[in-house]
Amino acid sequence: MKLKLIVPSLAFILSACSSEAPLESSSVKEEKRPNILILLADDMGYGDIGVYGSEIQTPNIDSLAKGGVQYTNFHVGAACSPTRTMLMTGVDNHRAGLGNMTEIQADNQFGKPGYEGYLNDSVVSVATRMKDGGYHTYMVGKWHLGHSDKTIPNAKGFERSFALMESGADNWIEQPYAPMYEAVHYYEDDKQVSLPTENYFSSNYYTDKMMNYIDSNKDDGKPFFAYLTYQAVHYPHQAPKEYIDKYNGVYDSGWEKLREARLNKQKDMGIVSKDVILNLDNAATSEADWKMPDWDALSSEEKKFNARRMQTYAGMVDNMDHNIGRIFDYLKEIGEFDNTLIIFLSDNGADPNQLPSKEGFGTWYKGKYDYVFMDDYKGDYSKMGQNGSFADYGPGWGALANTPGSFYKTFSSEGGIRVPFITWYPKALAKGKITNEFAFVKDIVPTLLEVAGIESSGSTYNKKEVYPITGTSMWSSLTGKTASVHSADEMIGYELAGSSAIFQGNYKLVINPKTKGLGEWELYDISSDPSEMHNLASKMPDLVAKLKEGYKQYEIDNGVVPVPADYDVLKQLVKNAKSGRSH
Repeated sequence: MKLKLIVPSLAFILSACSSEAPLESSSVKEEKRPNILILLADDMGYGDIGVYGSEIQTPNIDSLAKGGVQYTNFHVGAACSPTRTMLMTGVDNHRAGLGNMTEIQADNQFGKPGYEGYLNDSVVSVATRMKDGGYHTYMVGKWHLGHSDKTIPNAKGFERSFALMESGADNWIEQPYAPMYEAVHYYEDDKQVSLPTENYFSSNYYTDKMMNYIDSNKDDGKPFFAYLTYQAVHYPHQAPKEYIDKYNGVYDSGWEKLREARLNKQKDMGIVSKDVILNLDNAATSEADWKMPDWDALSSEEKKFNARRMQTYAGMVDNMDHNIGRIFDYLKEIGEFDNTLIIFLSDNGADPNQLPSKEGFGTWYKGKYDYVFMDDYKGDYSKMGQNGSFADYGPGWGALANTPGSFYKTFSSEGGIRVPFITWYPKALAKGKITNEFAFVKDIVPTLLEVAGIESSGSTYNKKEVYPITGTSMWSSLTGKTASVHSADEMIGYELAGSSAIFQGNYKLVINPKTKGLGEWELYDISSDPSEMHNLASKMPDLVAKLKEGYKQYEIDNGVVPVPADYDVLKQLVKNAKSGRSH
């Protein structure tokens, strides 16, 4: 496919959204196309942002929603790398190389097409398309899509990049966060590099890097595509101490009460129905990593420990928002803020798992970190979140993060795949619009290409056969030209690690394996029931049958390799870590 710029259509789009007359063709060529900035949080729950009901202070992210469009029904994959694959390509993750997250990939999936564990050559990254279309392309932060010389960001279209290859890392020093990794790897452009040994904290450093990259070409007239993907708030939860102390006392009442408070705030804001109720058990099995504990059953010391864990998480979110504010200030300083389309989202829902408690993992953590378990602190939790500590927060606070959704990361329930999504671009988008229209992560790439005026269709690129983009541009919906992104009869399928779903209109047919769910198909109207408390399967058998057939076709179309019947995601995580297949 020969690259084709379609800037005139962009000019028409912008003029149609303003009171000004359409640009003449002679001025179209001179019109600077918008910059694009994607801000990606890691493992952040739906309810963790102020405009989604949180008590955490996120004024900079909130300002995007107040000046732009906020989605309340946006969906992604239930784990990091599959989502990032779709975000980078607009193609289903099973076709693009991350059919499953490598760390939890089933034995029968290794070696299968679409399960390579990296962004494969059958797809074209949005960075490549943007770069070929005349954009500067920058990437900073977690990559998690391959770390060979052919799969690092530099090889996938990014002109400048500073990237962490693994699924996470310590935020203070250069060391792995989990025993599945012997080391962590950072690449700047095409060279492996080491982190600074002084004054390093991941969110601060990533923000500085991105601003430096943008600044290096700010005067040449070319627009930029910037992909800033924070480690926040993937564990280990860590943040400068002042951000953690800011939340002293806020979480002392426990996850149940705060979860109700978030839900009530969401109702007052109009982002969920007044009829929504919470899944109070929030666990399909007795697995401790997914069971929301009873706060009142904890000892006073356990309550103090757990309150500080959530403070640490909140401080990490707060610090990320502060750094996002720094980017905004910089863009204003160079006069590019109002000409930048900004998108904020999370890659999946909250992760409740507590890896140090896994069989055989505790010794590894004690060898890497001074502070891991409650007894390590001896009653003084001031070191939590600091250099030398490993903090996670478990299923109680994970349930709070995902309010009002049920369950967590890796589940196909709403708690795993419904995330905050905000987009801001004052030249074309309405201010303060909230929409409950369904959209999916694959829809982002065609949206960006339409905004940039770059052709996105076709199954060839530079004369090479590739999988075509299968997402749908959101731009007409965002700008008010159409009521929704997807038609009422369109089906959108999804699968990860045996947890599957298919969407059509307001409905979602979903199944989680028996090892963590009911092991049977459930039907929900997720437009009004985001907590999935009212299973409609028995009342609408014809729709269930229709959607099941649609899901079968999705599996065929995308080369899904089903996991075995006894597959257990947590056991597979431990098995892959011990075998060395995780990376």
